[in-house]
Amino acid sequence: MNQSVEHLNIQKKSAKAGDSIPHESAHLHVTGQATYIDDLPELENTLHLAVGFSQCAKGKIVQFDLDAVRQAEGVYAVYTAADIAVKNNWGPIVNDDPIFADGEVEFYGQALFVVAAKTYQQARRAVRLAKIEYEAETPILSIQDAIEQQSWVLPPVDFSHGEVEQAFQTASHQLSGSIELGGQEHFYLEGQISYAVPQEDQTLKVYCSTQHPTEMQLLICHALGYHMHQVSVEARRMGGGFGGKESQSAQWACIASLAAQLSGHPCKLRLDRDDDMSSTGKRHGFAYEWSVAFDELGVLQGLKVQLASNCGFSADLSGPVNERAICHIGNAYYLNAVQLRNLRCKTNTVSNTAYRGFGGPQGMFVIENILDDIARYLKCDPVLVRQRNFFAEKPGNGRDHMHYGAEVRDNVAPKIVDELLATSHYHARRASIAQFNQHNAIIKRGIALTPLMFGISFNAVHYNQAGALVYVYMDGTVAITHGGTEMGQGLYTKVRQVAAHELGLPIDRVRLIATDTSRVPNTSATAASSGADLNGKAVQNACIKIRERLAKLAAEISQSDADQIHFENSTVTTNNGQSWSFNDLVNRAYMARVQLWDSGFYKTPEIHYDQVNHLGRPFFYYAYGAAVSEVAIDTLTGEMKVLRTDILHDVGRSINPAIDIGQIEGGFIQGMGWLTTEELYWQPQGPHAGRLFTHAPSTYKIPTSADIPHVFNVKLFDNQNAADTIYRSKAVGEPPFMLGLSVFSAIRQAVQAAIPEDAPLELNAPATAEEILRAIAIGRGQALADQPQPRLR
Repeated sequence: MNQSVEHLNIQKKSAKAGDSIPHESAHLHVTGQATYIDDLPELENTLHLAVGFSQCAKGKIVQFDLDAVRQAEGVYAVYTAADIAVKNNWGPIVNDDPIFADGEVEFYGQALFVVAAKTYQQARRAVRLAKIEYEAETPILSIQDAIEQQSWVLPPVDFSHGEVEQAFQTASHQLSGSIELGGQEHFYLEGQISYAVPQEDQTLKVYCSTQHPTEMQLLICHALGYHMHQVSVEARRMGGGFGGKESQSAQWACIASLAAQLSGHPCKLRLDRDDDMSSTGKRHGFAYEWSVAFDELGVLQGLKVQLASNCGFSADLSGPVNERAICHIGNAYYLNAVQLRNLRCKTNTVSNTAYRGFGGPQGMFVIENILDDIARYLKCDPVLVRQRNFFAEKPGNGRDHMHYGAEVRDNVAPKIVDELLATSHYHARRASIAQFNQHNAIIKRGIALTPLMFGISFNAVHYNQAGALVYVYMDGTVAITHGGTEMGQGLYTKVRQVAAHELGLPIDRVRLIATDTSRVPNTSATAASSGADLNGKAVQNACIKIRERLAKLAAEISQSDADQIHFENSTVTTNNGQSWSFNDLVNRAYMARVQLWDSGFYKTPEIHYDQVNHLGRPFFYYAYGAAVSEVAIDTLTGEMKVLRTDILHDVGRSINPAIDIGQIEGGFIQGMGWLTTEELYWQPQGPHAGRLFTHAPSTYKIPTSADIPHVFNVKLFDNQNAADTIYRSKAVGEPPFMLGLSVFSAIRQAVQAAIPEDAPLELNAPATAEEILRAIAIGRGQALADQPQPRLR
């Protein structure tokens, strides 16, 4: 791979925000010393858990014989729904997620019971001895079937803005179409795991691989009948999360905690990879029906879209995920008149959940395809159509409000696109690709640019808050803890930089303490890309309080101005020339009984949102970016290769450029995988209808090193956040994921080159080899003699 990034001067001991500091656990990761939950020393008498899962997608349980399970070697106990005395539910919003199915099952792979045994292997063997019979019913497995049967987890949502019907009556041109978009497995490297340890006086300590410790604490309490001060949840690090450990870690935490409460033993539950993939939720698949009205230049006049999502059997986080899709339906484009209908479909598959982008990618997907279709209809460059539909660069000039009412104050999308067009040599390459396609019948190439405009904040306003604790010890070292969780994204590293920067210390003088609900309570989920925004500000708030107290002491000693005292390079200096080492001043402060620790708090300002009318300002600011991707497809086999990708992305004033560029690269590749190779497939019929076939690395294909573009150029856009964020930085976790849309758009251009100019172009996502061949065959009017079963999205 030929990779080009901005020059990164990696600093190991710098205290400055804005430097490229190595990830705080990188040396532990590469040496195998990083401690994950399964690496924790097991306490004496620890029981190992294995879950029994349903083998029916929908039906009633008519026989539930666990006698052989209970009598199996090493088994201590077996627990079912009947053992949950308080609340058999782990649903994060709606009470429709049973911890164990009770009397009926709603998807293939639903948890039925748990075995507690002396060893993991004994528990796994015992589970297989269960004798369970079902009175099967016909499951709903696709969005189309759910729509036909009006099967919803939540009622349909209708939203409109502007004079939609008038726009369609007066517009010069109209198009309509439909497209489907598959879901996506999280494929975190560390599977779901919880280790629950009973402690004295009816209390419980739970080590959980989760993005939302407080929600785990709350739901465990609901299941066990405890109060929150009886349960603490700790999360030092996760081996990946991507949204799959925001809400869905709760079921396994509840099961482990229930077993610990009932047995009185420490209990560990670690899901096998196949069970994890079969029994945990995915990204929501979507199906779209759309109509668009536009003028001679391709400027949007009116838009109608029906977005139908596969939510699975329960609500989980489908409400806010779909709300986010509605918010991001326009991506970086001004929508003057829009009419949306959102169907949250109930199917008999696992309940789908949060995933990087949280509905934003599904919203943006359809508008990017619509603009490509408009460009094809008008026979012009799709980039021109995109540029003509951008928001105004400055507010107050019209075209400056989102369809949900928020003013766009910081639009840099046009500047990013202009710069990327130049640096990627887009226009020259597009002309060269057109020539290539004229002279090559089998291999066809495509190139596309897609922009990005992604709102940063939780749609649920109350989650936009964070707390932190900062401790300065008498030797001048610092420990910090906060409500955010580390899943490899570098949050702990950035927050260390904040503390070091504020106190003028080298980075090795600052240590992170594991996130724990007994230290910082009422934590928000580490999600919505806001981990550094929220927790960085909270840590800064605590550091400022401590620094001000130290400055006051220094001013008293030196009879100088407290406002003119500087903390830098481990030295505290006054305006009259006196100075101390940070250690010395801290020791003096301790002897003078000055408080050397403090709490910090932050809440995001200005945001508000009416979730009933879908109006307000749900986002504090927007992150922008753009990607140009070039692909080649083989029209005989359907194989596809990404040849080159150029990315220009806006992270404001980066706290850590190395980490941010890593997030951009990883997010893009994950987004590319979602749209190309990562296909979910459920058995459509028969006695095992609803069984997930793609439940292992052998059958589910995430991108590998061989799939990374041979030329991969990533650059940070020179910008400062207009909003008052931590050091004027911008979030980077989720936004780059959507840059993968450039790959799908480029594949569409390549398929377009392989079919007649006016032929239908019907390409769904993921654009697997089979899907590319299908689109080419349809475009060429070739009959598909053995057309496969439609995919269940």
